[in-house]
Amino acid sequence: MNLETLWLALLGLLLAGYFVLGGYDYGAQMLHPFLGRDGQAEKRTSGNAALDAIAPFFLGNEVWLVAFTGVLFGAFPHLEGTLLSGLYPLIVAILAGLVLGNAAIQLRGRARGAGGRRRWDALIVFGGALPAVCWGLVLGLLLHGVPRRADGSFHIGAGDVLTPFVLGCGLTTALLFAAHGAAFVALRSGPEVSLRAARSGALLLRATVAVVCLPLLLTLFGAGASMNNRVTSAVLAVLFAAALAGAWWSLSRGHRVRAFAATSCATALPVLLVGAGHYPYVLTDAAGGGLTIHHAVTDGATLKILSAFGVFLIPVILAYQAWSWWVFRGRTGRRHPSYF
Repeated sequence: MNLETLWLALLGLLLAGYFVLGGYDYGAQMLHPFLGRDGQAEKRTSGNAALDAIAPFFLGNEVWLVAFTGVLFGAFPHLEGTLLSGLYPLIVAILAGLVLGNAAIQLRGRARGAGGRRRWDALIVFGGALPAVCWGLVLGLLLHGVPRRADGSFHIGAGDVLTPFVLGCGLTTALLFAAHGAAFVALRSGPEVSLRAARSGALLLRATVAVVCLPLLLTLFGAGASMNNRVTSAVLAVLFAAALAGAWWSLSRGHRVRAFAATSCATALPVLLVGAGHYPYVLTDAAGGGLTIHHAVTDGATLKILSAFGVFLIPVILAYQAWSWWVFRGRTGRRHPSYF
């Protein structure tokens, strides 16, 4: 494996890591108003169950997105220039959702009265749902292939986004992130909230399976994903289906750790599908051409310099993530207090 492929694998690893870690943040935000609502005692103690579950992690998880962006700018400048300019509206929407969601989570506790909290709750849900849907739209566009101009640049318009396949990918990702968030809340919360989160996660996984059938059928009939490596893509699609089935089975039977592991695999696999399914292309058009890794990557000398930093940076990120999980291990309310 050459240096170019290693850096592409690192780029995919960072994005997949963000989907896993940021995905349960989005999911918990979307589910926040719907957990801990039964009984007056629970209203007092677990009304913030979903937020308490993600509280120690939600800002730290964004380190993965920052690292992904850094690798994209440094190692793949030609891909960055083409991709971000074409996806500009969706990227702005993702960032807007991140800012709104993070601000709403931190300001909710300062709201006076139930009305003020409800308004912040709405922003928290919106701040989770908007990035989740937009990331799904981005994946759908990358899987399907984006329009290519005569000069080789890519441009994406509303007509390219508002297609059944891309919209189906957006809704599938939002439902998957919500189920992933439910699995995380079930893993982190007390018994009663955990049970409700597990039931919600199982229902969301069934909805995910139902919705993902649309992009799959469109692909089978030639109107969906356009993959260069079909065997690899088929294997990853089967693994994705197995992860969804395993997560549903685990949540239905109370195996919280297994369920979260399965939803984590399910959220990471779409990123692997884009990278491995299109390789050696990093950006494809509907005709089967596109931008190859050789044309997207920076020069060899720069890659070697970046590699020296990468050898130090990636272990630091992994060590920080492991440390934060260890410090805040255990269920909410036992090892750390309520945050919001």
